Amino acid sequence: MNREHRRSLIIGSGPAGYTAAIYAGRANLAPLLYEGIQPGGQLTQTTEVENFPGYPEGVTGPVLMQDLRKQAERFGTEVRSGLATKVDLSQRPYVVTFSDGVEVEADTIIISTGASAKYLGLEDETKYAGMGVSACATCDGFFYRGKTVAVVGGGDTACEEALYLAGLASKVYMIVRKDHLRASDIMRQRVEQHERITILYEHNTVGLFGDNGVEGAHLVKRLGQPDEEHVDIAIDGFFLAIGHHPNSELFADYLDLDETGYIITEGATPRTKVPGVFAAGDVADPLYRQAITAAASGCKAAMEAERYLNDQGLL
Repeated sequence: MNREHRRSLIIGSGPAGYTAAIYAGRANLAPLLYEGIQPGGQLTQTTEVENFPGYPEGVTGPVLMQDLRKQAERFGTEVRSGLATKVDLSQRPYVVTFSDGVEVEADTIIISTGASAKYLGLEDETKYAGMGVSACATCDGFFYRGKTVAVVGGGDTACEEALYLAGLASKVYMIVRKDHLRASDIMRQRVEQHERITILYEHNTVGLFGDNGVEGAHLVKRLGQPDEEHVDIAIDGFFLAIGHHPNSELFADYLDLDETGYIITEGATPRTKVPGVFAAGDVADPLYRQAITAAASGCKAAMEAERYLNDQGLL
């Protein structure tokens, strides 16, 4: 197995990873970035991005990520395809093994492996990806102004998504598997009292339909019960709000994670409990999960990495 040494290693791409690479490159850290299993991150599955500064006419997710990658490469970042398969953060320099057979010894590591939205597992979710299926109301809700949408989930996040969409759409269905909402009382009251939100309790989504995008959803009410009933609803957008899974398993033996798996950092900084190891983007952000906040955390991580290297006399 090949082994090489780097001052700055970035694991994962997306807005956090690429922005970290831009700042690390401009600081002459000669960063090495491995793109991970999904080069460009979740935004590569988004058609239009209209809320990222600098694109007044909007931009597609893949184009935005390609622009960030080019900018990172302009400042000396080496970008490779590959997935981190093993890490050793027990002593410095830290060692990360990648799927291309390379072991990288790194003085600093920026983890930007992101978080994956949870899906129901329906084939139609893949079929209509970018054509009516979304896991981010804040990202894509704008495109459904005056239309009818559905939100799957019964927790606080689902309620927040439904309320946000209700400010844009003409009608919002909440598809809730149980006979009650798991959300806090205040969130439950808000969605129950909102005139544009209809809660469909004890409903499971079993499929989506439409010719050129989502036009409706196949539901089953009281699935498996004697009075089971099949119901179709007409919708233009289908939003998943059943949680996210941070891609942090590889680091669980060395870093502190919260109960969901998000990497815990020190206050508002990207510093982890391991000196010289930083976490940026959605892997450490259970709250905002936006491209711009991920980019900002990538900036902070690179600046912290530079300071760490200076303090250790490694620059």
